[in-house]
Amino acid sequence: MALLKNSLLLQGRLRHAAAASFAARRGAATSTEEYQRRNYAENASEYNTVMGSLVAQRRPYLLRDAYDDMMLDCVQPVRDTFHTLIVGTMKGSRLQDALYFRDQMKEMGLQPDVNIYNFLISTCGKCKNPDAAIMLLEEMKAHGVKLKGETYICLLNALAATGRTDQVYAIVSDMSAAGLGLNKYCYAGLITAFKNKTPTTEETMAKILDFVEQSKGWKYVERVSKDNAENVMMNVSEEELYNLPTAEYVNRRGGFVLKQFTVYHVAIHACAELRSKETLEALLEMFNKDNRDGSTYDAFIVMQAMRCYLRCGDIDSAIKMFEEYTSSRFPAAELYATLAEGAMIGHTPRGMQVAQETLEKMVSRNFFLNPRMGSDLLIAAAGEKVITTNHCPSSTKHEYMNYLNTSVTVLK
Repeated sequence: MALLKNSLLLQGRLRHAAAASFAARRGAATSTEEYQRRNYAENASEYNTVMGSLVAQRRPYLLRDAYDDMMLDCVQPVRDTFHTLIVGTMKGSRLQDALYFRDQMKEMGLQPDVNIYNFLISTCGKCKNPDAAIMLLEEMKAHGVKLKGETYICLLNALAATGRTDQVYAIVSDMSAAGLGLNKYCYAGLITAFKNKTPTTEETMAKILDFVEQSKGWKYVERVSKDNAENVMMNVSEEELYNLPTAEYVNRRGGFVLKQFTVYHVAIHACAELRSKETLEALLEMFNKDNRDGSTYDAFIVMQAMRCYLRCGDIDSAIKMFEEYTSSRFPAAELYATLAEGAMIGHTPRGMQVAQETLEKMVSRNFFLNPRMGSDLLIAAAGEKVITTNHCPSSTKHEYMNYLNTSVTVLK
């Protein structure tokens, strides 16, 4: 695709040089052939294709540059253009750019629809800015934009990102008044709200268990409705829209994330973040009682349970869970990386040894670290002031760092 290839030209074009670029491209000395060679899009359709490519490549930092070029070329954006731009900024957690495109949309006489507002509110949640989400809600009401079920859930999860439990309960009340029931994403938002509420108390863990129990009254039904049809077209999963911890893994194959366990995913992730081993074991026991038909943990549940054990200093339980899962299923590279990284907490001799053995097993099974996982492990292993003083011998540290360096591969 020539348009997709030419979209790479955007990276070298800076907004602060837009005026100079405009003069160069519009100057009398510039020939038509030279202009055609340097230009990567000529009309709204081609610009939409380029912007869609940037969103797919996860390069939202170039969307503003592409939009500026579109304006310099005197190409009129259409509604689909702004949908693509705002979805891209949401995926990249760029709230300032998202609000800028919202303002540009209004200046051109295009009133944002409810789906645009959903994406904007979701962006507020990703950026932990609940005040902006409330502002957008008031704006929707002022312009007569009717709220959908998705809108309430986006608001609930945006407010939950900073632990505003009172406002989250207010959204739940508004949903009840509008005749809407709570689904698994609402319970996930309630759990997230208490996870992020400070300070953490005994009530926090009790609430998490209570919400998991309450969520059993909602049965999972796979459906495609008008509410999420556009999200499917824009390649936005519900997990990404609602800022769930599974958003990064939901499109993975091989049963990495089973959607019917969404509430358990969020609850066990909360246990790992709050380092509550007791709550984790209560949740796992609850899970086993609820799934006596033979359903077992998916990879995400195992990964978060391992994180919880490792953050609580229980390496043996983490290894046991890892071995039980890998004995019956094909493991993912993330599980190896989670065990290795968690074992290095505190840089104890045994932990570093477990990390090195895990990496050896990973390499023996022809798994290799991608740049992101390799970087995370190198950062965790590079605590030289801790490793070389009281805990772990420097020789162990150097051996482990050597294994990491030989295992990291750049994916092409």
